[in-house]
Amino acid sequence: MESTRQAKIARLLQKELSEIFRRQTAKTHGVLVSVSAVRVSPDLSIARVYLSVFPSGKSEEVLNEINRSAKTVRYELAQIVKNQLRKTPELSFYLDDSLDYIENIDKLLGDKPTKEEDPATEEE
Repeated sequence: MESTRQAKIARLLQKELSEIFRRQTAKTHGVLVSVSAVRVSPDLSIARVYLSVFPSGKSEEVLNEINRSAKTVRYELAQIVKNQLRKTPELSFYLDDSLDYIENIDKLLGDKPTKEEDPATEEE
């Protein structure tokens, strides 16, 4: 169960990380990175950041680049939240593939026939 403090810090980190990635992705044309969720550990030392990347074909490449620059991102974040947090949590980035999962389900449901003839209605 997430405490109120964890939830507040997670929202703060999500907001500020979104802004950092918005500024960075403005330089890379055609790739959009958004922070879909942040989960903070109970001791507030680790933050798991879930990223959604569009287009999804470049997601692995973008995630690898973000993981390479994780220390720089953490430093930028620390400069922004230094008045709210004493210690900035360690950041670990993960792909949020829930949108791809939803898209796959929609595609599978769309492939089904819309309505099959009901033999009971034909006899009437």
